[in-house]
Amino acid sequence: MPTRVLVPPEGLPHMVAVAALVRYTDDLCDSGPVEGRTQRFEEWAAHVGAALDTGSSEHQLLRPYLHSADVQKLSRTWLDSYLAGTRIDLDFPGFAQESDYQRYIDTVVLPSFMVTTEAMPGLAPDRNFLSFARMLSDGTQRTDFLTDVFEDLRDGRLCLPLSDLDRYSVTRADLEQGLDTSGVRALISATARSARTSLIQGEQILGAIAPDYRPIMRFVMGFFHKRLDDVETRGAAILRRPYRDAKVTAVPLIARSGRMGASTQALPGRDVQKNCVSSSNPPLAS
Repeated sequence: MPTRVLVPPEGLPHMVAVAALVRYTDDLCDSGPVEGRTQRFEEWAAHVGAALDTGSSEHQLLRPYLHSADVQKLSRTWLDSYLAGTRIDLDFPGFAQESDYQRYIDTVVLPSFMVTTEAMPGLAPDRNFLSFARMLSDGTQRTDFLTDVFEDLRDGRLCLPLSDLDRYSVTRADLEQGLDTSGVRALISATARSARTSLIQGEQILGAIAPDYRPIMRFVMGFFHKRLDDVETRGAAILRRPYRDAKVTAVPLIARSGRMGASTQALPGRDVQKNCVSSSNPPLAS
């Protein structure tokens, strides 16, 4: 619904085509036994590569993507980087340190973000754009790891850096059991603040996007701020049941994002507090 309302009609098919390709690829990495996932993904990656080499495919997702890539003159570089980096999700090892998480942002999340945003016409990402994109990639991914924590732990995955757990004297068992301790609450709160800091630092990307596409990007950022609001309100309760977005909350965000039109201002979020898990983001990987 947000995409249909906030994206210009001429750009809608291209953004849908790109987003569908990324979503399908992500799902291949996240579903089923590791052995089966690996085989399916490698077959899919080979299929994508062949389609890009030849410019044709009979696959129902690749056909529209190839058309959009031709019309929009999309770069292959980010898609190749995304496919290469996404392999880490096939047998996710977790993060020992914050630096491991940041490498994940560089190799998986940022390429995925760029594959999607390059579908916006007239985008010529320079280093400043990439810096803002990386901040948003960090903020949205850290938010996702918080909202997905119940299901990730249920599936045997821990996506928060172990160094963060150690900092607040929290164990994996504490999280798996959904304990409501001061350390668990502090870990969740600090992780949410780090995510919000990155989101706010990345808001300058609105100035680098074509005016007609600012509403949809503004909505996306506002949507993740809303998720962080929910996480901070629920605290340790996010460990004990799946997180679900309230569809009704998207309606005012869509309306406000649309009303602000070509403005380079983002929707206001809660104030960023101090003592984040990660006080700064490293430079882009070379």
